[in-house]
Amino acid sequence: MATKPILVSGMQPSGRLHIGNYLGALKNFVELQDFGDYQCYFFIADLHSMTEPYEPSEKRRQIINLTADFLAAGIDPKKSVVFLQSLVPAHSELAWILNTITPMGELERMTQFKDKSARQEANVNAGLFTYPVLMAADILLYGTRVVPVGDDQLQHLELTRTVARKFNTRFGGTTFMEPKGLLTKTPRVMSLKDPSKKMSKSQPESCLFLDDEPEEIAAKIARAVTDSDTKIAYDPEKKPGLSNLLEIYAALTHLEPEAVAKEFSGATYAEFKKKLTSLVSSYFAEFRANKKKLMAKPNTLIKVLESGSKKAAKVADVKMAEVKKKVGLRA
Repeated sequence: MATKPILVSGMQPSGRLHIGNYLGALKNFVELQDFGDYQCYFFIADLHSMTEPYEPSEKRRQIINLTADFLAAGIDPKKSVVFLQSLVPAHSELAWILNTITPMGELERMTQFKDKSARQEANVNAGLFTYPVLMAADILLYGTRVVPVGDDQLQHLELTRTVARKFNTRFGGTTFMEPKGLLTKTPRVMSLKDPSKKMSKSQPESCLFLDDEPEEIAAKIARAVTDSDTKIAYDPEKKPGLSNLLEIYAALTHLEPEAVAKEFSGATYAEFKKKLTSLVSSYFAEFRANKKKLMAKPNTLIKVLESGSKKAAKVADVKMAEVKKKVGLRA
């Protein structure tokens, strides 16, 4: 029987997940797993999360919380390998080796480094700069064929392909295959209070968190910015606030925003917001219930990570042995 192509992706543990994180990544993870076309590796990118300011006392809690999010959303450790990046030392080890063949000029072109540096001027660390090399290691370790990406991640994936070619050319053979991007539709969910900005965990009052209780969802949507008009229409330029709400409704119902606007064409803003509140609350009801059960047993979540990390390490260690031999560190 043919081996399924390997798919790898991860998320950073940096706080509660909101609906933008779900629609942009987590929902897609579950669908890719359940399609059954790939052997999926989904990891908690705790090493990556260290490049941004954080409280050490909170990091472990964030890791456990994100693991619960994965499982509550439908990622199944029996179907996918779920692991913790820092529990597989090969990620850091390969990243260093790849650093030695990655030109500075390639990293200087990365737009995410420029964006993140602007956001955290007091902490522009070397990790932010070499972040894409660790990402390349995350991918290349597993013989990854497919990486689900949004448009904003294509540049990093192309660097991964470049690094794979450089390594193969420098040391001979085909140690690394060049992964392909699986372009995914990632809705751009905006802040409920300022629709000109993306929804952000740093402004909890403008976020719809996945584990928000129904009353919290109702209050946040009721206060969401719309406009002074009364007509429900999808127009991101003239009606950004309302259009953002229509896009959220559309994403959860597999409709187009224009179709949602047509459905509510005779309704008031308040009526539409009430329907959206009901939709969001019911859509994530099972998630909330599952997460509460999972968070009540943190040791079970730790065991999931430890078990998955052992599986990942078996694959990663074989690749690292090959890499070390190629670069002359082993006979």
